[in-house]
Amino acid sequence: MLWTPSPSRIEQSMMYDFMKDLPAKNYQDLHAWSVNNPAEFWSKVLNYFDVIREGSDTPAFKDLGFDDYSWFGQVRLNFAENLLRHAETDHADKVALNALHEINENRRISYRSLKKTTQQLAAFLKDMNFKEGDVLGAWMPNIPETIISMLACTSFGGVFTSTSCDFGIEGVVDRFGQSKPRVLVAATSYSYNGKRIDLTDKIKEIAARLDCVEKIILVDIFNEGNDESDIEKTVSWTSIANKEVNAPLEFKRVAFAAPLYIMYSSGTTGKPKCIVHSVGGTLLQHLKELGLHSDLSANKNIMFFTTCGWMMWNWLVSSLALGSEVTLYEGSPGYPTLEDFVDLVAKQKVHIFGTSPKFLKALEDRKISAKSEFSTLETVLSTGAPLMPEQFDFVYKFFKPDLHLASISGGTDIIGCFMLGNPLMPVRRGEIQAAGLGMNIVSYSADEKVLGPNQEGELVCLTSFPSRPIGFLEDADNSKIKEAYFNQFKGVWHHGDFIHVTETGGVVVHGRSDATLNPGGVRIGTAEIYRQTESLDWLEDSLCVGRQDNGDVEVVLFVKPKVDEELTNSRVDQIKALIKKETTPRHVPAHIFQVTDIPYTRSGKKMELAITRILADKPLTNIEAIANPECLDQYKNFF
Repeated sequence: MLWTPSPSRIEQSMMYDFMKDLPAKNYQDLHAWSVNNPAEFWSKVLNYFDVIREGSDTPAFKDLGFDDYSWFGQVRLNFAENLLRHAETDHADKVALNALHEINENRRISYRSLKKTTQQLAAFLKDMNFKEGDVLGAWMPNIPETIISMLACTSFGGVFTSTSCDFGIEGVVDRFGQSKPRVLVAATSYSYNGKRIDLTDKIKEIAARLDCVEKIILVDIFNEGNDESDIEKTVSWTSIANKEVNAPLEFKRVAFAAPLYIMYSSGTTGKPKCIVHSVGGTLLQHLKELGLHSDLSANKNIMFFTTCGWMMWNWLVSSLALGSEVTLYEGSPGYPTLEDFVDLVAKQKVHIFGTSPKFLKALEDRKISAKSEFSTLETVLSTGAPLMPEQFDFVYKFFKPDLHLASISGGTDIIGCFMLGNPLMPVRRGEIQAAGLGMNIVSYSADEKVLGPNQEGELVCLTSFPSRPIGFLEDADNSKIKEAYFNQFKGVWHHGDFIHVTETGGVVVHGRSDATLNPGGVRIGTAEIYRQTESLDWLEDSLCVGRQDNGDVEVVLFVKPKVDEELTNSRVDQIKALIKKETTPRHVPAHIFQVTDIPYTRSGKKMELAITRILADKPLTNIEAIANPECLDQYKNFF
């Protein structure tokens, strides 16, 4: 155990308060109650957080199967109304958004101001006859205007969808061409690593290719005057924000299951799938995860490094419903230096900091030293990939010993987490603390049996939950959603992670099951390989895949050495010996190759499947999903 919450911290937590009138003495009891009594549990979440709504809370659901979305069929609510509720309380002048930018001025926006600007944009949309079910798309950086666009859109019961500015034209058209926004909000430029990047020409082409877009709102981040455009159908954000609006902001309450967000799969083998999430399910899941599991409240500041092309942006923004201060960061975490970025956590008095294993590895590899004490920091969240045991050690060494480290895991598919932290339990090295409340997850065998402690299998969820998607776009017969989650095992959600559950209820993720290696019929998670390679001080990164060879699967490892280092024969032997010693002979790669870079998605996930396809001479049809596609060609030359 690396950390144990003190009795006072446990008793002051929101989760402790939540369970004090329940038949539960600890987290294990609470989780068991939540999955055995789902109607009572999710109704209690609805009431505990005082979700603004109308209609009866009963029945909570029609059934717990996955055939149809049937949660809280009598409830009507509005997402923006719940996120802006604190603009009408004693918190109205409290900071809602603390917006940091790598080269631009920082901005602090109160709940009152946030609601006012939302009101101005909503008035513009109302003049367009924007209504329930209409879609607004944002091709935007992680700045307040993106959040305001979402709030204004959803105040009508509209559907919001977004992607980040690092996506190119094809990536934007592939996504918005399917979700069909009536309104597009787009930044005329953005910056990364200190460099300004103009987007006006790309906006022109996107506008020409998206017939569905009736109006484009241009956001001039750097006050360059390029929001007065010759592009058809455009209006400047400034002109909307400067217009006096007297009409109050109205909130259209919609069904619990009404669409809220359209999210996108990575789409490396074709156009991305468009995953539709509900108003009520998203809000309820996020309140549970932020409030109960992360212990976020109105007197705390949360910062998560994300773009608005990743579901963690949607997750972070829901913090407004708790009255919290939300710290945004736009730009590169390496500009001007990693030290400067991580120092913001201390300087901005952040209580909950969200990051990724990749960022933590960069801190460790570059031997970064903290400039300041993290006096306010209570919790570090990590997601995007499994957090290695050694990285648990590093977090406690780098930040401070008294810290709740929560590795969290879920996905865009559920706009939330299956497994995450909680403030009642100890943190154990290399483990996610527990399954989420209300999430009835198990490790499953190929013959559909629930596996016992420490037995590796497929992550499945046995019963439904509110943040399951309400569907995919262009999937009238539900064939796409069934293929994605329900074809492998009957009647349960198959998530595609390879896991085991520990005796104490912790979870270890071994990697994606579709990237699981299978030499000689033995299943091996790629995380088991990375756990060894990341201990090598001369190695910057690695990627492990399986390759079909004479009816079997051989393990192939690609390595990226650090600057001025290279893969030698002795280092090949070193890697093989290390993997054999620490795992099994089956884990030892048949081939180890040096590469200049490892491909990642734009949300920071290693692209194992893309390289698997390349080695099998299969095409990649959507390069836009890859953050660094220029590195791919070299992978074609090894076999």
